[in-house]
Amino acid sequence: MNKRGINIAGSMLVDYVKKIDVYAQKGMLCNISDISKSVGGCVPNTLCDLAALDDTLPLKCIGMIGRDEDGRYLKNELKRRKIDISDVKETDDSYTSFTDVMTEEKGGDRTFFQARGANRLLTAGDIPYDRLYEGIFHIGYALLLDELDAEDEYYGTVMARVLHRIQKKGIATSMDVVSEEGDRFAKIVTPSLKYLNYLIINEIEAGKITGLVIRGCLQKIDDEALWAAGEKILDLGVRDWVIIHAPEGAWAMNNKRQYYYCPSLSLPSDYIKGSVGAGDAFCAGMLLSLYQKRSMEEALKIANTAAAANLSAIDSVSGMKSLAEVQQLYMQYGLRK
Repeated sequence: MNKRGINIAGSMLVDYVKKIDVYAQKGMLCNISDISKSVGGCVPNTLCDLAALDDTLPLKCIGMIGRDEDGRYLKNELKRRKIDISDVKETDDSYTSFTDVMTEEKGGDRTFFQARGANRLLTAGDIPYDRLYEGIFHIGYALLLDELDAEDEYYGTVMARVLHRIQKKGIATSMDVVSEEGDRFAKIVTPSLKYLNYLIINEIEAGKITGLVIRGCLQKIDDEALWAAGEKILDLGVRDWVIIHAPEGAWAMNNKRQYYYCPSLSLPSDYIKGSVGAGDAFCAGMLLSLYQKRSMEEALKIANTAAAANLSAIDSVSGMKSLAEVQQLYMQYGLRK
């Protein structure tokens, strides 16, 4: 039997975070005031956050990088946090994926321009099924992993086949998806849902999966529509928990039709430096809580405070602290009313 821990598989990339004064309209100019480099993508972000929250937690990294400077940078950043990188594959056939993250100075809103690179080449055969830690297997982002998003005659997608194989080993499965424009959600995301124990997504992605409008014309969350989206996703097959997060807070529901809500922290506007990786930070807090078998009420609070910690830095991981330090944010700022 393998030791317990958390496995994270999927998108590995480098973020080039570029702070801008305002997002330019088509044909117009905006000013870049600062550029920084950090790890990015589901795998490095979530793993680095988990390592910060609990430095005793066994963590395994699974992904594909190019044999280049960005790839070496990612490996070094993960290795120095004592994350197992023995199952990170390197290729000469593509470059390490990267993203230009355009972050507005006021409010931290961001827009992503991604070069998919080596992430396109990660296959089902690259998953180390026999070496996975017992515990949780989390993969992301669906819609950005070409080989795993590919059609499978029996399962619908290759990713669904992978998740079923892992779930049969007694390992809890979890997935995150990307907020993408377009109509691919139903075809690519839906087949995996029946092989998931947990789905952790934002309100935009929940709307895309279900076709429901979760933000109304005034951009306010429609709670009734959000709960309906969660129920619809459960009906599509998720076994245990559907967890939906948004700037306003987080919602969770299970197949027993138990419903939980926790508002986000009441942060002052000058606290927020950026929101790159905030979803992955939330995910890290939630995965840690699920792994430690905490109550859902506590899990939502921890996940929200982890996301709040992330907002204190312009990059995706520098804001994260130990669980004890993160929980102090709740004591300091409290929850939104």
